[in-house]
Amino acid sequence: MRRIVVLLVLALVAAAAFGLSSASSGLSVNGASVSANTFRTELTAISSTPAIDCYITSLDPVSYAPGAGGATMAAAGAAAWANLRIEGIAIVQYVTDYLKFHATPAALAQARSSLEGEMTQSAAAASYRCPASSDKALAEMPAEMRSSEIVAQAASLYLVSKLNSTIPLTTASMRTYFAAHASSYDTLCVSIALVAPAQLAAFAAARSKGESVAALAAQFSSDASKSKGGAYGCYAPTSTSFASVRADVGTTKLDTFPATPQYISYNNSTYALFVAPTKRVPATFVQAASLVLADLKTINATKANTQKERILYDYTSVAVDPAFGRWGLNTTGPTVFVPAIPATGDVNSSKSLTSSSTTPYK
Repeated sequence: MRRIVVLLVLALVAAAAFGLSSASSGLSVNGASVSANTFRTELTAISSTPAIDCYITSLDPVSYAPGAGGATMAAAGAAAWANLRIEGIAIVQYVTDYLKFHATPAALAQARSSLEGEMTQSAAAASYRCPASSDKALAEMPAEMRSSEIVAQAASLYLVSKLNSTIPLTTASMRTYFAAHASSYDTLCVSIALVAPAQLAAFAAARSKGESVAALAAQFSSDASKSKGGAYGCYAPTSTSFASVRADVGTTKLDTFPATPQYISYNNSTYALFVAPTKRVPATFVQAASLVLADLKTINATKANTQKERILYDYTSVAVDPAFGRWGLNTTGPTVFVPAIPATGDVNSSKSLTSSSTTPYK
């Protein structure tokens, strides 16, 4: 799945726009290149076509708007698209060379349908209302851009299918996974305590003495639920809030507030939020099916990302023209960085430019 192996974390060192030289060499991955002209054409298509921009932004939410001084695209967007292209080419090369994959017309048709579906899903997940359907957005891409994305999608689908750790998204596999993780889908009833910073020490002391969840909420919480001992509601796996509630509760024991809170903004101030599970009710597979499917997709995505990083580390030699960014390592692996803007003065100066120069480099 093309998009599940493209979860980028860009460590951006600057967000200023930059010009793209007509003499630049573009991108190169193990000798396979995307010319600078082709890459600029793709950047222009993204920044000037609302439907394409909408779907690409939903996949990686940075600005793909035109850059300053007539640049094709702002630096952050150019670097993000370079990452997408590099990863796609690297995956195609890997499955072709090591897994002997060759895209058939049927595989390409399936890949196109899959890519359109993931574009639609990513836009919906980001609450974007794109001005055209995903198939129309794909049709509006330049021919080489569209072809490369479909081929990369086909290669990614094939790669995921060959991972030994991938869990098939079948009803049988989902039922097996649910049976082994049934407690992860219990209906959860929770109580909360929203505690002001000035009361955290007193709250911690009372908690350590064994005061109940209801007593702690009634005494220290700033939320209206304090009148009910902090009782906030029950959430079944069919609830749209269930995944976040499950994450908030984590491994906390019943009728116990965790020692470490979350911090949220409340009344223009930062408050500590404590969430305690007060009741668990086992759910059926039918109730949990959609969430099980989402969880399996996430698990497979994580495993696919691990394989993607391995491909980029061990099997890929990348060259990026400085006009488009810098190839290097961050905490999540190899990536294209936005080029740093040089200081305005000498190396002893503490000042630095805050915007790109309006004078072209000659």
